[in-house]
Amino acid sequence: MTKAGLQALLSHWRRNPMQLFTLVVGLSLATALWSGVQAVNAEARASYDAAAETLGEGQFAQITSPTGEIAQNDYVRLRRAGWLVSPLVQGRLDGVLVIGLDPLTSPNGMGGPDLGEDGFAIETFMDGAVFGQQATLDRFTAENVTEIVFPNVATGLLLTDIGTAQRLLGREDIIDRLIVAPDQPITQQPLQDVAPNLALREPQSGSDVARLTDSFHLNLTAFGLLSFAVGIFIVHGAIGLAFEQRRPMIRTLRALGFPLRRLMILIAAELLMISLISGAIGVGLGYVVAAALLPDVAATLTGLYGASVSGTLQLRPEWWLSGLAIAVGGTGLASAASLWKLSRMPLLTSAQPRAWGMQAVAARYWQAGLAAGLLLVALVLGVVGGGLIAGFAMLATLLVGAALALPVILDRVLAVGAKRAKSVMAQWFWADTRQQLPGLSLALMALLLAMAANVGVSTMVSSFRMTFTGFLDQRLASEFYVYANDADQAERLAAYLEPRVDQVLPIQFTTQDVKGMPSDIYGPAPHSTYRDNWVFLQSTPDAWAQIETAQGAAINEQLARRMEIEIGDEITLAGKAFPVLGIYGDYGNPIGQVIVTETAFATLFPDVRPERFGLRMDPADVPALAQNLRDAFGLAEDNMVDQAGIKAFSLAVFDRTFTVTGALNVLTLAVAGFAILMSLLTLATMRLPQLAPVWAQGVTRARLGHLEVIRAVLLALLTAALALPLGLALAWTLLAVVNVEAFGWRLPMFLFPLDYIRLAAFAVAAAVLAALWPARKLGRTKPAELLKVFSNER
Repeated sequence: MTKAGLQALLSHWRRNPMQLFTLVVGLSLATALWSGVQAVNAEARASYDAAAETLGEGQFAQITSPTGEIAQNDYVRLRRAGWLVSPLVQGRLDGVLVIGLDPLTSPNGMGGPDLGEDGFAIETFMDGAVFGQQATLDRFTAENVTEIVFPNVATGLLLTDIGTAQRLLGREDIIDRLIVAPDQPITQQPLQDVAPNLALREPQSGSDVARLTDSFHLNLTAFGLLSFAVGIFIVHGAIGLAFEQRRPMIRTLRALGFPLRRLMILIAAELLMISLISGAIGVGLGYVVAAALLPDVAATLTGLYGASVSGTLQLRPEWWLSGLAIAVGGTGLASAASLWKLSRMPLLTSAQPRAWGMQAVAARYWQAGLAAGLLLVALVLGVVGGGLIAGFAMLATLLVGAALALPVILDRVLAVGAKRAKSVMAQWFWADTRQQLPGLSLALMALLLAMAANVGVSTMVSSFRMTFTGFLDQRLASEFYVYANDADQAERLAAYLEPRVDQVLPIQFTTQDVKGMPSDIYGPAPHSTYRDNWVFLQSTPDAWAQIETAQGAAINEQLARRMEIEIGDEITLAGKAFPVLGIYGDYGNPIGQVIVTETAFATLFPDVRPERFGLRMDPADVPALAQNLRDAFGLAEDNMVDQAGIKAFSLAVFDRTFTVTGALNVLTLAVAGFAILMSLLTLATMRLPQLAPVWAQGVTRARLGHLEVIRAVLLALLTAALALPLGLALAWTLLAVVNVEAFGWRLPMFLFPLDYIRLAAFAVAAAVLAALWPARKLGRTKPAELLKVFSNER
């Protein structure tokens, strides 16, 4: 009996290959978008982990200097005072991060090459050898080094002996930080007595880069889930229509004595098999999507966070297994309602044409109540919620609540249209559209979510770009920027530039924790460049005048929000308290920032000397000055950047940052269009009993086809009208809630009506294209097919 029942169930797909195609493609696309995003995230995190393992990041305490440089004499004194520390130097050369360490003093677990394997000896490591992946070594052009391929080193990173690194980077007798071994002698002199200018930093759990990029990957995951949700609407619709079409079969099987429980188990097994096949296809497509998106993600993470991410994709179990799991889980979620209805419906009720429709009407009231409840939860979370999880919970309840409310709202709108219709044909059109709504509701929900995501993300990105462009204009007020190779060259460079430009603005900074948050401390010289261009979000009266007289400090929005600092609160810098006089926007910066005047900075950090300069000058004189600096100081191109170059680089990083979300938006809109097409094709064969009487009354098949297209346009326009406020609410949530929690700053929200009109046109075009095929199919239906409707009583 079980075999016969399974054969009967599977025979449905042989008779309805389009239904099976819809189910498989919908689930495959949903899985592809999710697994593609997860593959990108997994590759990035693997790169973070490899870098952390290579550098031993977070495993050991470190000794650092406020200037960022430790003299070799300080290292020697610490060793003599009983401190088991190991020096480390790092810097970029040819776009590659070069790490120099001492293999004799490095603690176990630092991640250097295992000198006991592969025939490596300490002499090899200390005799000018550099270790790295082949792709990284190919980018490295330094001379007098021995290149050794070592695949365990992270992408974009080379390991070498500290002496070799100092020679390559031109930093003789300079150390960046000291790694503290976990086991120290019982008797050792206190750090403050040996080197009072240095500070001990405790081990950190996890990778610093991974923590900085968590919010970026969380955003990607959110869009992956949204894309998956759009695809699951297709699956839900396909499964629901399949149950509807198999009503006579289910009635026959049960009338012949087939147990309901066994029938449900067979249907579940059938769906499990389809979900595994579709999931496997989706994982393969996800690999293609990830391979296309990974270069832009890698460029984004490098530009924003300095994180080196491999540009090649590996088939990692964590993402392809999650793809299969979510395919199976999504299918189970999409089929749960239909299986529940089947289990609760009496034996012969399932064969009655109106039975499922009556249950749909009854369920609509529950759906409306659930939608109202979810929207209310979203409102409450927006008012009183806090934290990134609450922000994404607000997004989820807002989107799901709006999707559930869509069919209810459309039903009411169509009911009003039917009441105001004057002609019989118009009344039939409105009534027929309303009757089709249950079959199209899931596809329209997918369209609503896709359009809302497009409106929300495009509003966020465009608002960010406008704000970011203005921010760059304010920050990059100097026409030319020059970077010295060391402090001595910087001093000679400043003396050379002073008579040749309008103003030399030294850029000096150091790093310090402010109320527990890592922050950069800047000490700009008093000048109108800052007073005229830097705009405060909040400030005291005459804030700049007070800052320039060392009466206080200004902080960026990230530091203010995360550490809950307000105007008038005090922060401590190098042991001295400063009142906060201003809070300014600092878009794109993941850490805190503080500004004090040049004189206060010199008092707080006397060892820090500026090595960078912003030059106020006539832009036309920039090329000549750049050539003079090359001739007089031998400065490389990387040491000189004009304002336009920095802006172009920053905007290029910005544009690549949102390429991924833009691609996901396009994919979700395409999936929604596919959902409409499949729903209309499926309904086209089921609606012949409803269309045949209208045709028999004299309405031509061509006109019926035209009405199908008009109906698709009407529903698309109504959905677009509802998607606009939902998309704007989504944009506000992203800008005012999620962005603040994830990145620490809030962006102003701008509206872009032309973009919204263009998006509505795309949605209508997608609906028209989806409706053309079934409308053409209807227009070419043979009269004999329509007459067959009257041969049997329905």
